[in-house]
Amino acid sequence: MTSTRSEPSTRTDPVTSTQLTMDALVTELRTRLAAVAEGGPVSARAKHRARGKLLARERIDRLLDPGSPFLEIAPLAAWGMYEDEAPSAGVVAGIGMIHGRHCLVLANDATVKGGTYFPLTVKKHLRAQEIAQENRLPCVYLVDSGGAYLPLQDEVFPDRDHFGRIFYHQARMSADGIPQLAAVLGSSTAGGAYVPAMSDQTVIVRGQGTIFLGGPPLVKAATGEEVSAEELGGGVLHTEVSGVADHLAEDDAHALEILRDIVDTLPPSAEPATGARSEPAPPAKDPATLADVVPVDLSTPYDVHEVIDRLVDAGSVSEFKPLYGTTLVTAFARIDGHHVGIVANNGVLFSESALKGAHFLELCDQRGIPLLFLQNIAGFMVGAEYERGGIAKDGAKMVAAVACARVPKLTVVIGGSFGAGTYSMCGRAYSPRFLWLWPNARVSVMGGAQAASVLATVRRDGIEARGGTWSEAEEEEFRRPIRERYESQGSPYYSSARLWDDGIIDPAETRTVLSLALDVVTRTPLPPPARPIYRM
Repeated sequence: MTSTRSEPSTRTDPVTSTQLTMDALVTELRTRLAAVAEGGPVSARAKHRARGKLLARERIDRLLDPGSPFLEIAPLAAWGMYEDEAPSAGVVAGIGMIHGRHCLVLANDATVKGGTYFPLTVKKHLRAQEIAQENRLPCVYLVDSGGAYLPLQDEVFPDRDHFGRIFYHQARMSADGIPQLAAVLGSSTAGGAYVPAMSDQTVIVRGQGTIFLGGPPLVKAATGEEVSAEELGGGVLHTEVSGVADHLAEDDAHALEILRDIVDTLPPSAEPATGARSEPAPPAKDPATLADVVPVDLSTPYDVHEVIDRLVDAGSVSEFKPLYGTTLVTAFARIDGHHVGIVANNGVLFSESALKGAHFLELCDQRGIPLLFLQNIAGFMVGAEYERGGIAKDGAKMVAAVACARVPKLTVVIGGSFGAGTYSMCGRAYSPRFLWLWPNARVSVMGGAQAASVLATVRRDGIEARGGTWSEAEEEEFRRPIRERYESQGSPYYSSARLWDDGIIDPAETRTVLSLALDVVTRTPLPPPARPIYRM
């Protein structure tokens, strides 16, 4: 994930072996981000430029205020999937500033299979709309798409959260006063024609933009009529005759300038409604040194206070219950002046940790303070002693408090994300406004070695119950593929490819990313409070 348009670090000061390991992961991340930023194949990009069109990311750069940051969403979506033919799932999405106002920008990449929608393209588009809806961000669609990717139509078209849901969200957001704006910079075909048709205001480029439910080949097949794309759905037709579009632009740059002018006419965005903001201060310790304190090996312990000190404003931390339930750190703090409540793992969760967490979450919710979860969780403590002590009901209290918190929630997975502990730390199922991973993160129901051990134990017990035997070699042969599968599926890239998160970020950029996000998520009013039944 790229948060700002910055160059990779060229730091040359002495580093530790721990940092070298994290640096290797960050280098791998930057390499992959650079690869997907290229878009489709060289031949497709050349053809695109030959038509006088800007590439998707160039369009976004032209649209946003010069020098302003772009908080990109899920740039590694579809990584390693669809035979590597859909970088970024064929669509670039993120939050940027237009005339000083936060907007959700979504740009089809026509160099990726003509901008058609793979299953994960749909999922990413819907995720972007969800972010816009939650945070009341105007949506700006840069349309250049051939519609659904037909070879995978069964995964794109029929279900509730497939292609049609895009237009449902557009209608509902427009009805709720969230502006929907579009520029048709190329094709807008079949169901995709509804993106501009359902927008509040639409721009189309002369001789380049086309909008039609059925293109020339379909029209000829269905009716025998032979008609060109421009005659069927070009810019002049739709701005002078049909009224489907409102503004006729001469080229990409002109269309983007018109969009900027439209955004400038919108009512001003809301002032922050949740969370106070004080004068910003730099952190006590340099965020660039996070790699010095966070080991890549998840079995190596470290003090999460060292992470917090590199993310928050110096002198802003007020820890809550520091001597109780110490495997969970809870603290009031500020990030770039934004007031936040931090919930950070510092070991396995015990009953005391969970009760402390639930207490703190309710405090923040009552006071309107946004929550930041720093997740590195192996799970809740297990064993007869802890079950007798009621760890299930105590953990449930924290899970319920997370689920019912009204304030904006942000989650960063800074290590492991395993088991039911993930639920208590605001995993994806608990609707954080944003969820990011560090490149050392691991996400799965349990570690590969643990899963292999559990399944091998069940297998061995079954064999022995039938009077059989199972050699150590046979058991290892059984365990190996399980470990390998969990290793592969636990990778942050496996997660990000499937949009289980909003992107993988460089630890050194985390503070910047969080500051940008907090500026976005704090502008919506809170719903009325609601409380579940807590089992005492």
